[in-house]
Amino acid sequence: MEHERRLFSNRALAALIGPLLIEQALAAMIGMVDTMMVASLGEAAVSSVSLVDNVNLLLIQIFSALAAGGAVIASQYVGSRDRANACESGSQLYRLAFIVSLVIAAPSLLFNRPILTGVFGQLDEDVLRGAMTYYTLSALSYPFLALYNAGAALFRSMGNSRVSMYASLVMNLVNVVGNALLIYVAKMGVMGAGLSTLAARALGAVYLTARLYNRENEIYIGEIWKPAFRRDLIGRILKIGVPNGLENGMFQIGKLVVMTLIASLGTVAIAANAVVSSMASLATLPGIGIGLGMVTVVGQCMGAGRPDEAASNVKKLMAACHALMFVACAALFLFARQVIGLYGLSPEAARMAYEIIRFYTVWCVLIWPESFTLPNALRGAGDARFTMAVSMLSMWICRIALCYLLALHFGMGLKGVWVAMIVDWWVRMAAFLVRFTRGKWRAIKVI
Repeated sequence: MEHERRLFSNRALAALIGPLLIEQALAAMIGMVDTMMVASLGEAAVSSVSLVDNVNLLLIQIFSALAAGGAVIASQYVGSRDRANACESGSQLYRLAFIVSLVIAAPSLLFNRPILTGVFGQLDEDVLRGAMTYYTLSALSYPFLALYNAGAALFRSMGNSRVSMYASLVMNLVNVVGNALLIYVAKMGVMGAGLSTLAARALGAVYLTARLYNRENEIYIGEIWKPAFRRDLIGRILKIGVPNGLENGMFQIGKLVVMTLIASLGTVAIAANAVVSSMASLATLPGIGIGLGMVTVVGQCMGAGRPDEAASNVKKLMAACHALMFVACAALFLFARQVIGLYGLSPEAARMAYEIIRFYTVWCVLIWPESFTLPNALRGAGDARFTMAVSMLSMWICRIALCYLLALHFGMGLKGVWVAMIVDWWVRMAAFLVRFTRGKWRAIKVI
């Protein structure tokens, strides 16, 4: 009888995680196609988009952090069967995400060139020109992206991951078709890539927002554009979202520091790194998808007062994560040369990318899940400050300091950057395993 009363049976876990895995797989594969399309314009173009995407990731992490904070609070209210506060949490999340997106988009539009040159230093003129164009169009899409992330997080909080999967599918198809038309037919180059991304994000935001207006949903939003704020709910969202935002923001700032180093290694290194990063997203997509679902599972279990069920489900999901990532990493390891050949890199950049991706996939399957998927279980329980502290310290002490030491002092170049990243993973894994095993997260209350 106890088994029947579980919030998440094995079938329920599969129903939640399956669409998330499909969503991540589609996004990663279409992202690779996207990179290939831009790469066809030349290494200057792919370098421009790669540099801006690193700035975008820093800003996007803020939206994701807010969405994660809202997802934890909403999930716990769903688990406790408090529908009124679950719905109100969703509405507050939407208002907050939109306001924050405007605050971020404005300086990105007004200080486009100073931001890029301030972060990356002196760039080739053609790389800088393309980066400025792509950054402007990216900034225009921030409000749409913020609302999309909020909407997707709320549907996952309900345990309904299919809606966000459909939205992601449509968005990515629009992006690819838009790229094909604007890059190859209209010959708009980097501007075409930026316009198709803007259109895709706008469509995704409108779709999810419209779906959330349905009162038959477990969580629905109403009158979200009215300036009605509840300090208690916003405080709870920010209690999770701010540590997540600081964690993700400092992590991305650290990556930007690393990208500054990579930029100094030349266009070949930038292009090789962009391709490896694109391919690496395929290796980690099972972990990312399972991690998103883990927030919902742990959140609902903790809201219902069932920490033992939360722990049991985390162990199941981590086992599935390792198994699926083994398949993804093995495929990339075996067919790395063929995949890299699709990007049209120069021989030197292709050789560099091949060496790094083979090294990366071996370590990825062994320690990435504990470094990045497991902490989502802690976040789902509200233990966001610990994950923030570990991530920030590990990033700056291990990855960045060691990156400069290996890449420059020991002359390892781009590979030194990726070796430092693996060391960072080891530190994270040790810290998160100890925290989860000791079980302090079981006693945390967020609602």
